[in-house]
Amino acid sequence: MPERLPHTLRSDARDNRERILAVARATFAGAGLDVSMREIARRAEVGPATLYRRFPTKEALVTEAFAEQMHACTAAVDEGLADPDPWHGFCHMIEEICALHARDRGFTAAFISTFPHAIDFTAARERALRSVTELARRAKAAGKLRQDFVLDDLILILMANSGIRASSPATASGASRRLAALLIQGFSAEPDTLPLPPAVRLPLMPVT
Repeated sequence: MPERLPHTLRSDARDNRERILAVARATFAGAGLDVSMREIARRAEVGPATLYRRFPTKEALVTEAFAEQMHACTAAVDEGLADPDPWHGFCHMIEEICALHARDRGFTAAFISTFPHAIDFTAARERALRSVTELARRAKAAGKLRQDFVLDDLILILMANSGIRASSPATASGASRRLAALLIQGFSAEPDTLPLPPAVRLPLMPVT
């Protein structure tokens, strides 16, 4: 029995860590990043000491919780940059990023937040933004992208996309696709008469 105890402890610690991260992602997606660490611990059914032992700060928890999404985001930008047609690559990047952020509004909040101590997360975001800048430059040089597009427009896209409120993930995804298509038409330097994706019914927000 004593020989198996360390393995059991390591397994328990690993399970706690994965449960904390899963709960953090779900909680941040629904309630934003203002949720307290104590509330995350309560929902994950671990003690605050266990949470802080794994993640000493909320910054550490947030950036680790969304590391996979950040990787997917940078991959989408890299795919767009690798496309020999810069306008096609730009459109692909907008569509993929909107889809990614529509699935996880918590990631949007993390992406546009400042994390001075999360070096890896910040470096990945800055690399992605530099790649977007280069992709936009190429699309402008090809005469396809409006000359007045600026990087801040991407942040505006993310904020608008994160504002989608829908009754189901499928509806949110459909609304995000339509929003991306509208934005792409607005960014195009040439008239575009391609049909939009189907519209979806979105609920009106009640007054509280």
